[in-house]
Amino acid sequence: MDQEVTIFDKIVKKEIPAKIAYEDDLCLAFHDINPQAPVHLLLIPKNRDGLSQLSKAEDKHKELLGHMMVTVAKIAKQEGLEDGYRLVINDGLGAGQSVFHLHMHILGCKGTQFTWPPGTPGKKTE
Repeated sequence: MDQEVTIFDKIVKKEIPAKIAYEDDLCLAFHDINPQAPVHLLLIPKNRDGLSQLSKAEDKHKELLGHMMVTVAKIAKQEGLEDGYRLVINDGLGAGQSVFHLHMHILGCKGTQFTWPPGTPGKKTE
């Protein structure tokens, strides 16, 4: 079964420009065009292999998902998020997922502490 081509597929193929922050053989991270925090990156698998959302994950995706989690830590360090960051995965329309290509939001608030809801900058840290 063919998957619908998403905007993220087009970014992977370099058909649509993006401000790339990280890239390796399996995944790509780029700056969100509508940031919800001072640092807001999206990490996507280059080959979805059926991963339109996390709830579609199967045993065959374990290696890719593990790789993505380790990559999040690398990107956070690269982006100077030593004080912390938030990782968000929206799964399905009810959770606010708008692009059905698995993606992880890496949100960082340099110099401040996050509050709830996710991505909202909070008080200044000293």
